Amino acid sequence: MKDVAAGVLAGEVAAGARAIRWLDDGDARGRDVLRRIYPATGRAHVIGVTGPPGAGKSTLIDLLVTEERARGRKVGVLAVDPTSPYTGGALLGDRVRMGRHATDPGVFIRSLGTRGEHGGLSRAAYDACLVLDAMGYEVIFVETVGVGQEELDVVALAHTTLIVAVPGLGDEVQALKAGLLEAGDLLVLNKSDREGFEQTRRHLELLLHLRRGTQPPGSWEAPLLPAAAARGQGGEAILAALAAHREHLQSSGAFAERSARGSEQQLFAIARAGLTARLRAHAAAQLLADVRERRLDPYTAAERLLEGLGTSR
Repeated sequence: MKDVAAGVLAGEVAAGARAIRWLDDGDARGRDVLRRIYPATGRAHVIGVTGPPGAGKSTLIDLLVTEERARGRKVGVLAVDPTSPYTGGALLGDRVRMGRHATDPGVFIRSLGTRGEHGGLSRAAYDACLVLDAMGYEVIFVETVGVGQEELDVVALAHTTLIVAVPGLGDEVQALKAGLLEAGDLLVLNKSDREGFEQTRRHLELLLHLRRGTQPPGSWEAPLLPAAAARGQGGEAILAALAAHREHLQSSGAFAERSARGSEQQLFAIARAGLTARLRAHAAAQLLADVRERRLDPYTAAERLLEGLGTSR
């Protein structure tokens, strides 16, 4: 078998696809590839795209990929779709919606299922970003599943978080206010040709104004940009804002800091998964039965389980 890690570093699409599949499946060969390519990562601009369902995230990414390719940049797209709790399969429809880029050698599009993970991402999304980074993709868009304000995992992964909203959100604007809006670096009001655009724009501008009032001097001020992605409108201004945010991060040293933060989050996610597997394997049937039958409370049972692993509380 050809050396997959070497292929990834050479930018070979087949090698990258194989490495991502191994990592998504939890195959040990994927971990070996990642171990070897990791020193070559940390260069790509990772952009998380999130927001409520139906906001047009995929269509907007499709527009931004077109704009990026017009400037000669290699682009990766990771679209995270919900995994069925019954079959384990995922919808994986984003590759269809971005089909016009399928034959472009400068674009790599991959769908990933959430695999039961919360927060809008799968753990494999972190790994896949590293693979695309090592392959030489300069910009990587990561689209989350669209669960709304709880999608905060993308903030830890991405250098830039782009929130997509649409007119007529109603209560969902309050959801943005309560969660994602505070973490977003860019806010795009998509479907600007829809009725209610001005009212929603004014509401979001007010929320951003209130947010700016709580930020320290010199902080990045998140812009609100209009777009009608289905009509091909707004992409150029969004790309300019993304470039400005990257420049802001690099000049302040925050680009490297955000890359490091994402690596730390991945470390703890992997450690949690491994520890959970060990705990499940180590838990004696009698201990579990005692908890189920209420002969032992969960706190005491957890202490005994951790002691058995030699792990302090």
